[in-house]
Amino acid sequence: LHLVRRVFLFRSSDNGVLGTLNSSAQKLQDSTNTTHMSKASLSVGLGLYAVPFTQQVENLSHDSLIRRAASVVTDSSSTFLSQTTLALIDSLADYAKAVHTRIALQRQYLATLGKLSPAEDDSLWKLINNQRAEVTDRLSQCKHYETTWTFAMDISKMAVEAAYVSGAEQASITIRTNIQLAQSQIDEAKKGSAEADRKLAETKADEIQRMAEYHAFLQNNDHEMHEAYLRED
Repeated sequence: LHLVRRVFLFRSSDNGVLGTLNSSAQKLQDSTNTTHMSKASLSVGLGLYAVPFTQQVENLSHDSLIRRAASVVTDSSSTFLSQTTLALIDSLADYAKAVHTRIALQRQYLATLGKLSPAEDDSLWKLINNQRAEVTDRLSQCKHYETTWTFAMDISKMAVEAAYVSGAEQASITIRTNIQLAQSQIDEAKKGSAEADRKLAETKADEIQRMAEYHAFLQNNDHEMHEAYLRED
């Protein structure tokens, strides 16, 4: 009986130990499963974040960076070209305006030749000389801006080639269009200044002729006055 009790007690105790072991093993398994689930979740999370990172790396390839740089170059060149084009157009317009003002003053002088008092004649000549200086300054400004504009055109043409070679075809097309537009605008502006120069040349020729006629008239009057004086003697 004592032996049976000992066996029973041992078995009962063994069941308790086994139960405890089973419970611990279950907890360990649950913990392991939880750990695996956490690792799996972390892996999935990292995988989701790795996709855009991989795309970003692909977007930062050498070819992509070169195309972006070429686009920046074309944008900067277009801005430089547009600013210099506007400056040259304005300077050509100012030059043409100054020339027309000078023409008007010289025609006024020719129309009043011999009819003004010495003071009025000097005042008009002062205006003409000041306007001549204005025309010279405006012409110098035109040359300055034209030099800068020509440089901008050269840079823009190089930017076209750079964009085309790098594969930035749209940027190449855009700046090529801007070059053509700038050239046409400058050509149109130069027509106005060229027309002003043509009229100024005509006015100068007319001035030379009128002044020659006027001096001949004065000499003739002096000769007639001299003969009349001799006859009186």
